[in-house]
Amino acid sequence: MDERARANEARLRGLLVRGLAGDATAYHAFLKDLSAHLRAFLRRRLTGSPDDVEDLVQESLLAVHNQRHTYDAGQPLTAWVHAIAKYKLVDLLRRRAGRDSVTDPLDDRLDILAAADTDAGDARRDLAKLLDGLPERQRLPIIHMKLEGRSVVETARLTGMSESAVKVGVHRGLKALAAQILRQP
Repeated sequence: MDERARANEARLRGLLVRGLAGDATAYHAFLKDLSAHLRAFLRRRLTGSPDDVEDLVQESLLAVHNQRHTYDAGQPLTAWVHAIAKYKLVDLLRRRAGRDSVTDPLDDRLDILAAADTDAGDARRDLAKLLDGLPERQRLPIIHMKLEGRSVVETARLTGMSESAVKVGVHRGLKALAAQILRQP
């Protein structure tokens, strides 16, 4: 790891640890800096798909927020974050190509993200609360596409929206969710 990467790791880790201790300003700074870090990380892996990069950044930020209690401060933060982002990328590729055509070499590392059933229930409640704050034209496409794994075409049919409106709804909804998370302590 070069000097710049070490400094970035230390800064992000410090912000997250302070945020987990209740410093809302540090947590806000952590999410803001992390979004730029994730954008660069995912852009290198998804060339030519800027909309997908933005969607994955937002999904990864949501996952980091929902799983923040599982972070072990003794472990490298960027490795934990990159694992989350890679899972989100694999999910995207699976949705596009079908589950059997993409193998997931990260399955062996799932232990670092494992959480108790109560943690999953808490995360579902947190997500439901966040989604309730969105207008229906954003909430429904996110539920159908991002949570249920439906295609744009299926989501358009289910919601009565155009395919373009579904894509816009997901994109704007994920941005709105990220903004809500940044405002939370």
